[in-house]
Amino acid sequence: MILAKYVLLSDLTLLHDYRDFPLLDFLPCAPSNMMPGVVYRFLQGKESPPMDNGESLRAPYALRKIEAGLLRDHKREEVAVPHSKYIRDFIKDDTEVIGVTTMDPLGFGPLTMSYSALFGTNSFAWVRKEWEELLTRVASARRGKKAKIVVGGPGVWEFTIAPEELDKFGVDYAYQGESDDIISTLFQQISEDSFDSNLFFNGYMTYDDNFVRSFKDDRRFLSRRPGIRMYPTLDDIPDIVRPTTKDMTEVMRGCGVGCDFCEVTLRPLRYYPIEKIVRELTVNAKAGSTHAWMHSDEIFAYKHGNRFEPNEEALVELFKAVISTPGIKHTNPTHGRISIPAAYPDLVMRLSNIIGAGPSRWIGIQVGLETGSDRLAKIHMPNKTLPLKIGPDGSWEEIVWEGVRNMNLAWWRPAFTVQVGQRDETDEDNWSTVALINRLSESYYGDRPFEFTVTPMQNVPLGLIKSREFSTIMLTPAQLAVYYASYRHLAKMAQRDAYESGKGWFLGKMGASSLIALGGRAMLRVVEGICRKQGLDVEKVKNYGLAGNRRIESLHQLAQAR
Repeated sequence: MILAKYVLLSDLTLLHDYRDFPLLDFLPCAPSNMMPGVVYRFLQGKESPPMDNGESLRAPYALRKIEAGLLRDHKREEVAVPHSKYIRDFIKDDTEVIGVTTMDPLGFGPLTMSYSALFGTNSFAWVRKEWEELLTRVASARRGKKAKIVVGGPGVWEFTIAPEELDKFGVDYAYQGESDDIISTLFQQISEDSFDSNLFFNGYMTYDDNFVRSFKDDRRFLSRRPGIRMYPTLDDIPDIVRPTTKDMTEVMRGCGVGCDFCEVTLRPLRYYPIEKIVRELTVNAKAGSTHAWMHSDEIFAYKHGNRFEPNEEALVELFKAVISTPGIKHTNPTHGRISIPAAYPDLVMRLSNIIGAGPSRWIGIQVGLETGSDRLAKIHMPNKTLPLKIGPDGSWEEIVWEGVRNMNLAWWRPAFTVQVGQRDETDEDNWSTVALINRLSESYYGDRPFEFTVTPMQNVPLGLIKSREFSTIMLTPAQLAVYYASYRHLAKMAQRDAYESGKGWFLGKMGASSLIALGGRAMLRVVEGICRKQGLDVEKVKNYGLAGNRRIESLHQLAQAR
């Protein structure tokens, strides 16, 4: 009989493999009225299978960290991570706390809001529909029992905008922040509804439209008491004990780059030692994983040096250790900045050689491009270009161009995100982004076209989110131009690379790749229709920045020319 004291669950959208196609993890951000359910369910792919006892074989990395923290102080049978099919079987009269982690529960995330703004719809995104389905099931299973429900994860900030959503499903508390070191104490005090004010604060951290942090009292929220111990130290972070979804393994926390629109930059840097990383990799490998996603918010910042110069030997040691772990055959870092490949092409090639990158094994990495504007880059993310500097080392466009070229030469494919709606943004800034996208899209290295994707995201001030009038976000023609240029290139990439980028059995791969290629063209037609309706000259967008465009060969040659 199952008698779990603590039951850990995840947002349902974090449980699927999305057929291992690049960018399909963003699928749940789509409005449900634009993405038919049958297509959505097919492209979601598979969920990790259950084990014999009904628990999930794999779970999101964040949940595995919470599980590991609890297991420091509790028996294995007291902590359960049930498969989504068996949630009700684990929530019993003796269950004390049900913990749920989430990424974007209410659809307020940048990409989800981007779709709302573009399509002018208030229809719930799939992320929200799936969230409500999960919480409905949890509330039903908990009815009449003593268990408390606590929600955590990076999506908790959304409940600070709409706290009534916690009441709607009977959520007792929303916890904000890292908790690896104090999770047992937190769950115990949640079960007792009694909190040590030296450890916990009844309230939440928030930011205004200028990214200034403050703390607000609210009985529905919990966070660490503001002070010097707001984050666990490296020694306080436990190793995972069971395998993760997407074969995720963390290699560091924090970023340090200092972009003024990103909360991650406020967290202290903590670098996992190689031994810790290998121990976690081994947990996944023993479960049959052959791939490893090295998670960080900035892989090139791993033990980095002065002026954000990469620590080449530390990176080489890291990549060698990952690929040498028994069972691991290939690996990808999750995030990195473009200036390092631009300035250190030999480093990227060296890392590629270590992990066996090649024409049939591209290395995907998400890169925050954010803008094509030198002016906005200097205002909001001046350190993202380091150790290069806009001006003496070229324009932001030249740095990005060189970075993509060097990545592609080493068989790395960057997945860019760009923002519209940034503070102090002008139409000229957005047209600079259009020009950059177009020039990259039309560029070649040797006889091969540049390989990259670009996804536009809406930077929506909290004040506008609080108004709840999402469909009234009116994109300017220049902002629409960024969307159109982005989706035009995405359609090109989907047509060119959809089949080769997929994994899995032949028919499933064929079906998914066909849907993606067709979907890319269909999405472009929809976006073009919206743009034309709003009066945008799409022919201008297609050609913007290309007239008289000279081919940029390298930053080294540019420097010599000066």
